[in-house]
Amino acid sequence: MQCIEGYADQLSVLPGDAIALHLSGVGPAELTVYRDGATRRMFKHLKVACRPQPVPADAARHGCRWEPSVTIDIERSWESGMYLVAVDAPSGARRWVSFVVRAPLGQRAALVLVSASATSCAYNDWGGPSLYDGAHRVSFERPWCQGFLDRPDEPVGRHAVVGHEPDPDCTGYRDYVQRHGLSIRAAEAGWFGWERRFVRWAESNGYRIDLAQSTDLIGNDEGSGDEVLAGYSAMISVGHDEYWSAAMRNTVESFTADGGNVAWFSANNSFWQVRFEESSAGRSAAEMISYKYEAPWTDPVIGTHEESTVTAMWSDPLIGRPENTMTGVSFSRGGYVRFGNGVPRGSGGYTVQRPGHWIFAGTDLRVGDLFGTEAVVVGYEADGCELAWIDGQLVPTGADGTPEEFEILATSPARLWSSTPENGSDLPPYQEHPLDTPADLEYVALRLYGDMSTASTDRLAHGHAVLGMFQRPDEGMVMTTGCTDWAHGLDPIPDRDVVAITRNILDRFGA
Repeated sequence: MQCIEGYADQLSVLPGDAIALHLSGVGPAELTVYRDGATRRMFKHLKVACRPQPVPADAARHGCRWEPSVTIDIERSWESGMYLVAVDAPSGARRWVSFVVRAPLGQRAALVLVSASATSCAYNDWGGPSLYDGAHRVSFERPWCQGFLDRPDEPVGRHAVVGHEPDPDCTGYRDYVQRHGLSIRAAEAGWFGWERRFVRWAESNGYRIDLAQSTDLIGNDEGSGDEVLAGYSAMISVGHDEYWSAAMRNTVESFTADGGNVAWFSANNSFWQVRFEESSAGRSAAEMISYKYEAPWTDPVIGTHEESTVTAMWSDPLIGRPENTMTGVSFSRGGYVRFGNGVPRGSGGYTVQRPGHWIFAGTDLRVGDLFGTEAVVVGYEADGCELAWIDGQLVPTGADGTPEEFEILATSPARLWSSTPENGSDLPPYQEHPLDTPADLEYVALRLYGDMSTASTDRLAHGHAVLGMFQRPDEGMVMTTGCTDWAHGLDPIPDRDVVAITRNILDRFGA
């Protein structure tokens, strides 16, 4: 069926602003604007004339550059949240456009969820390659790929690429996206899989949570992104929050230093540094640059005075600013769980280490107990830290940048994928590459320890998802679940322990 595709000219707006939608297809289109929260509430309905607009060959890198089709005025009464625009073509085909409405100063809740828009852009393969298909530059000025904003909610879709039964080859997920015509990247990023679940649960249970986009943390020509977090007691990250610029990190670390709290209900957080540039149309932060694994050798900033902005791992010696210092943990000491051959038969849950901590109040959990297994909250990707047993307790060594104040509250095994001619590959089939190309385990060892020897890879081969928290003197609290799929323990079938822990965190952090 013929569809009408589109994107918004801004990722987020304030009440009283206007937002333009750029549409392409044979019209007229029926547009219905919803706020997606505890319920999907309709805010506006209109009919718009559309015409086909060409998709440039470089759309993935530099955007579609379509003419605007309609402008929507954001009324001052519209509350903060994720707004989805259903775009219905005469054929009956439906596509989605999204934007966030932020809360203005003086009208803010205690909590703000910062949606991982930069990570969604990295995985978006609409109109050309994503960062996972060889691209080094990707644009926000194009539609999101099918599945990021809405998709059929079948059992395999509940847990992104992870199901209830071990499936190292991701057969169930691959069949699911093919059957519904979704992008293969549909469940690895986007609003639908994690953030929507968290907000739906939170609002249904009386929590008011504002929204912003991760790119809002960059700021604009008028200043830094500090205003985005001003007035909030806590910032929340949910799901998969992998791509961060220096400006984004500066904003969050400044917020914490000033007493703000941060809750990472997410993983693979801030693993790669990225840079942003304006588009040819002049929109700030419209294009994101990342050379990823090739960055230490091919990023143009190597050897220049801007080398610290290289788009490599944040923990790479070229940058020397491991994400552990912000989040407490790192993907480099975690890895995959029930995804490919990253702990393919993992329990899906956490083993409790310190049940006396306030985070476990209201549960009957004891040392060694498992929780979250039925919901499979430990799946897909996980963050951890370098561990040591001292006096019968698991503690961080700090060698990887994890703060000395960090407390390890629960753990679960994870593994970085390996790929060698001798031992084969841990990757699922749809992500396979030649065996002589290093996978995550070998690459991280090379960058952190200087080589890919067995001695170096063994230091990283047995990672963990780590749930923990820290608070530096005179600063805010920082906690992390260390897993992407925590929200699956909240919605649609709540896990009592995951719910109790989440409530304890939100209540303590200011809700």
